[in-house]
Amino acid sequence: MASVLANLFPKLGSLGTSDHASVVSINLFVALLCACIIIGHLLEENRWVNESITALIIGLGTGVVILLISGGKSSHLLVFSEDLFFIYLLPPIIFNAGFQVKKKQFFVNFITIMMFGAIGTLVSCAIISLAIGAIFAATDSVCTLQVLHQDETPLLYSLVFGEGVVNDATSVVLFNAIQNFDLTSVNLSIALSFLGNFFYLFLASTLLGAATGLLSAYIIKKLYFGRHSTDREVALMMLMAYLSYMLAELFYLSGILTVFFCGIVMSHYTWHNVTESSRVTTRHAFATLSFLAETFLFLYVGMDALDIEKWKFVSDSPGLSIAVSSILMGLILLGRAAFVFPLSFLSNLMKKSSEEKITFRQQVIIWWAGLMRGAVSMALAYNKFTRSGHTQLQDNAIMITSTITIVLFSTMLFGLLTKPLISLLLPPQRQLSTVSSDANTPKSLTAPLLGSREGSDVDLNGQDLPHPPSLRMLLTAPSHKVHRYWRTFDDTFMRPMFGGRGFAPPAPGSPTEPGP
Repeated sequence: MASVLANLFPKLGSLGTSDHASVVSINLFVALLCACIIIGHLLEENRWVNESITALIIGLGTGVVILLISGGKSSHLLVFSEDLFFIYLLPPIIFNAGFQVKKKQFFVNFITIMMFGAIGTLVSCAIISLAIGAIFAATDSVCTLQVLHQDETPLLYSLVFGEGVVNDATSVVLFNAIQNFDLTSVNLSIALSFLGNFFYLFLASTLLGAATGLLSAYIIKKLYFGRHSTDREVALMMLMAYLSYMLAELFYLSGILTVFFCGIVMSHYTWHNVTESSRVTTRHAFATLSFLAETFLFLYVGMDALDIEKWKFVSDSPGLSIAVSSILMGLILLGRAAFVFPLSFLSNLMKKSSEEKITFRQQVIIWWAGLMRGAVSMALAYNKFTRSGHTQLQDNAIMITSTITIVLFSTMLFGLLTKPLISLLLPPQRQLSTVSSDANTPKSLTAPLLGSREGSDVDLNGQDLPHPPSLRMLLTAPSHKVHRYWRTFDDTFMRPMFGGRGFAPPAPGSPTEPGP
């Protein structure tokens, strides 16, 4: 494939053939990324076809062109690598998810999110069956969240978003745990050891992420790099975020969970300790890196769907490949329904207010939104069934092609129909947005982590919100006791040490946080 592409262009000076071919491939791939961004911009008003589906379609079209040029030998420009995905592309996506999340809404629904993301994944994995289940239990929330909006459907967004992150982390942790156990002869001892290892990975990964975030906040608060160079602040935040992920990999923990909670802690403490220019820079830098990584993944998945090497092994038995894909898709539908509706019922039993309960229509949307499979499923399948992106065994090829089929089918079909389904089940209502135009938080949030006092007085484009006493009462005296306990602990111990909203840097003339 590389030689075919190299022959399309003149040689560049002293570059060797392989080096030149790599340069050509990278140039073409970057050009395709630019095309995805441009076309995505042109389709911005059409929320039915989002960036993920656009990148998939462009990838499929490019794969067809490359197939014709190469004489049917290959369909992609780059060889897929699990290291490329897990070490370079996934960290910015997950970190930005934690950095930009509406933390108050996330933690209000934390128990429900953990039930869906952790218990639900275990149920779905058991139904689809263990190692293969861990691959196909990994949902793709990226595509759905491009259709859902935080302000129009805050509860749905929080649940689907939170479940997606916890689900991906659970799937990876579960996949790695299964790899380390011999499950051919399961007994009580092995089952307990497996569960203990699973919860250890989950808890240790979360604590490591929080600790790394707090360390970055403490260093930046004490040394205040911004008095000399904002570049150092930005660089330190980015490196500490990436360090959290690599430390998790070093200690065989879940990098996804670690970097996600590192992002949450950094947005609550570290981000408020830097200068105003550094805040703007980091907010857009993390969002841009995440956007490029997501586009890259969907573009590659589209091209890899036509990889001849994998399909030629199943060409003798296409019926078997179709049957496997259909059975797996059916199990995915069943496995998700098996936990969404029962766990929603249990969640509603714990909610006192009817407004906090998940209606049946919302449950249907949550079930539908989690049916999409994407990059994490692809990466786990490659890790399990290929070596350096290649496979020479028919059974492995069937699993890879089935994964590709499910990813394409679920993303295209369920992604396209998510918006009309939401419009049908939840007709749009005119609601007053509670997002302010002030950029005092990574996503211009009205309330910091679990509702602290400094975020209680907010405005909307410079105008007071209606009924300010009710809003202030909600934020300063939350109905959930855990919020009050956390706020007291945060104000008394955490922010004096690690800074955060309201922190005034000690250097003379340094920028200070605007008052409430």
